[in-house]
Amino acid sequence: MKILLPIDGSKYSEGAAKFLTFLNLYPNDEITVFHALHCSHFPYNEKSYQAIKELKKLLVPGILDSALNILKPVKAKISTAIVEGPAKQTIVEKTAEAGMDLIVMGARGIKGIESLLLGSVTRAVAIKSSIPVLVTKLPLSIKRDGMKILFATDGSDYSISTQEFLSSMPFPDNSEIMVLNVTPPILSDIPLTVVPEIRERFIEIVETARESERMKSGRIIDRARDYLSRRFEHVNVLSVEGDASSEILAVSETLKADLIAVGCRGLTGIKGMMGSVSRNVLSHSRCSVLIGKMCGD
Repeated sequence: MKILLPIDGSKYSEGAAKFLTFLNLYPNDEITVFHALHCSHFPYNEKSYQAIKELKKLLVPGILDSALNILKPVKAKISTAIVEGPAKQTIVEKTAEAGMDLIVMGARGIKGIESLLLGSVTRAVAIKSSIPVLVTKLPLSIKRDGMKILFATDGSDYSISTQEFLSSMPFPDNSEIMVLNVTPPILSDIPLTVVPEIRERFIEIVETARESERMKSGRIIDRARDYLSRRFEHVNVLSVEGDASSEILAVSETLKADLIAVGCRGLTGIKGMMGSVSRNVLSHSRCSVLIGKMCGD
């Protein structure tokens, strides 16, 4: 597996490096520690701008060394890359150029709500990347004897592609995975004042629709369980009714998940754009999130 690890010297990117130490990586795996050297245009004069740019260059070796020290226990081949340009652009370009399989980056909180909001670089890369993006969040509470993974699936091609990628990930031995499908809420606010005959008809239609959704959900999670059981020894399943984003986040809290995996459903006509569920989960999850992509997206 070829992994791109963008770093900026923050505790968030160091957390992303730390996450990689929990994976079972081998000498044939590769990690590229990547730094985008960029200096926004200084509004006063060119001389000051160049001076700041040179100072930033002096910081790069220390930034790289910090990540490399964290990665010392990792068996994978590790290299470094420094590219001049905005991080949002250069990270995506580097993954395409180098044929990466995965981007791992830390979520930089903004405006004091560090666990809930993402910085613009992380969000932009998650949206624009054509390969899966794993966004780590602090604090990491992963145990060495295995991870708890929540895989939210709707049975779509995006979800199927994500479950295939999960099966290729070098997770620690004894990792557990929960397959979750959320069915949409069925109409339940039937007016109490309607005549009994109409009310009974309402109830009948709602129950028929609910049973149909249950059967569909069962098929989705059974297929996912059968596939993932080839890779994971411990696979559990759960089907719930409600708002997809809210239920995924609630189940992850109950499960004390280390990672949520969701497929990225592109919006019509907007290549690579995230759908509302993956966007909400990425923004509000307190644990790390893997945004799966479909090959060819």
